[in-house]
Amino acid sequence: MHSSKKLKAYFLRLLTHKKTTTFDIKNAKNILFFRYDRIGDMVITTPVFRELKLAFPEIYITVLASKVNRGVLVNNPYVDKVYINYKNNLFRDLPTLLKLRNKKYDVCVEFDHSVIPHSIVRLRIIKPKKIISVVKDGRYGVKGSELELYDYFTEKSKDAHFRDIWLNTLNPFLVKPKSKKYELFCTNQQKNKAIDYLLAFQQKIIIGINIEGAVKGKKITSDNLKKICTSLYQAKKDLVIILLSSPEVYSDIVKLSQQMHLSYVIPSYKTKTILDVAALIEQLNLVISPDTSIVHIASAFDVPVVSIHENNTDSFRLFGPKSKFSRTVFSEFSDRVDGYNIDNIIRDSMDLLKNNES
Repeated sequence: MHSSKKLKAYFLRLLTHKKTTTFDIKNAKNILFFRYDRIGDMVITTPVFRELKLAFPEIYITVLASKVNRGVLVNNPYVDKVYINYKNNLFRDLPTLLKLRNKKYDVCVEFDHSVIPHSIVRLRIIKPKKIISVVKDGRYGVKGSELELYDYFTEKSKDAHFRDIWLNTLNPFLVKPKSKKYELFCTNQQKNKAIDYLLAFQQKIIIGINIEGAVKGKKITSDNLKKICTSLYQAKKDLVIILLSSPEVYSDIVKLSQQMHLSYVIPSYKTKTILDVAALIEQLNLVISPDTSIVHIASAFDVPVVSIHENNTDSFRLFGPKSKFSRTVFSEFSDRVDGYNIDNIIRDSMDLLKNNES
């Protein structure tokens, strides 16, 4: 076991060894960002693209995104080009990676705080002049600071949210963010569709509930959903509850709403993209959701949100909602979101609605 670790450490050092290049990062003209993971991560990263572009309008910004999260950047005026990456399929990615290599990027920013082999391989293929990363924990006994592939490691304080950790990657450019707000750019057509859909409920308080996230264990069960809905209605009769969904589970959400037999609970219209969902969320009075991208989208529009989070202080510190109109109810478990107090959800929901009205 010890020899296996030593061998992995040897190859990690070998893979991350590189000669120093003399290039001043402040002269960068084209920058590539690695962000090929989940939707929520991309939403949290949107201030990075905006603040860099506002500071240096001439810089060409490219993002290597995932098929899942690329939709967050549609219509984003601060991003010039988006490519799709499949992190578990290097051969499928190779044509894209070689295309990126030919563009001779001045700088690449990699947001992972861990040592990620698939990111390292892609960086070696693309060969940017300089590489910025969040300070790394190390792997196989190799310290992050020993990885010569990276030219700059940015700060990662123990009490920081990922929004601020990722914004720190702008430090080498001497950029001080003027705003940390998340941004999504829905079209007028998407906004009008949401507004038209909600016209029938204009005299009602409209609450959106998202029942699950992308990660296993982050789900509101059907039993708890019904308890939440009936408790909300008992606390405030003039409301309608809309069940949010992705296209993949839309039919399940429709069936679930029918099975509940509650006249004030309905499914949303079928959305095709994450910006379709965002346009609807922007029009709501309140959102209730497990810790997932929906929480960050609500935060982007300052829509009041009650998030349900596993009992994990590190995870909450890194991914909790960054909005003055948010409350969080914690599960009693560290790896899933069941075991929370429904009364706390209702109390926080009523408080947010009251504060929003005033």
